[in-house]
Amino acid sequence: MRRLVLFDIDGTLLRAGGSGKRAIHAALLEVFGTTGPSDGYSFAGRTDPEIVTYLMRAAGIADAEIEAGLPRLWGLYTRYLEREIAGERVVALPGVPALLERIEEAGGHVVLGMLTGNVRDGARLKVDAAGLGFERFRVGAFGSDHAARPELPAVAVRRARELLGVGFAGKEIVVIGDTPKDVACGEALGVRTIGTATGDYDVGALASCGADYAFPDLADTDAVWRAIAEG
Repeated sequence: MRRLVLFDIDGTLLRAGGSGKRAIHAALLEVFGTTGPSDGYSFAGRTDPEIVTYLMRAAGIADAEIEAGLPRLWGLYTRYLEREIAGERVVALPGVPALLERIEEAGGHVVLGMLTGNVRDGARLKVDAAGLGFERFRVGAFGSDHAARPELPAVAVRRARELLGVGFAGKEIVVIGDTPKDVACGEALGVRTIGTATGDYDVGALASCGADYAFPDLADTDAVWRAIAEG
């Protein structure tokens, strides 16, 4: 059996209490002098670069200025996120530790990975703070690889091939996430999608947007594993 199992982070693996949003706002304020509009723009399912670009364009900042400010912004964001996490209880969501162990125990060509809109340094801080161990995820695709989430599954597949010398295709690739954007991002590759209603969307919403499976959470390890492994 071949499986490349790719987890989203926020709302799927863990809950970080809004630390990422506060850190991005603090970094934006320092670099650009504004956090952008406060109109309830949802960060859910979006990449960090997509969020930053939207907020700064909405604040009237030109693309060239945004691009020039990004290197400084990400350095500040990492620093502020580390500070925010230190004062926040970052917790793994129900069933996550047991499910990660089950995937690792499968061995062979079953690869544990992540696919997230977080930039890589932010992903590491959050996952380690939740006690899940960033380094155990053998493959990763991050917002720092591409601002468009639909581009990330192909990045993960390429890295898995480079790591193992094995290609993954179609339903061998499993994307697990808590938003319709997680479900949709692998559509072009025909991946298997598993929705978990531990974020802003319920089981019905995840199922209706095309998830192959949708669960209230990831606590039923056997059921989620069957969804990953069947076929």
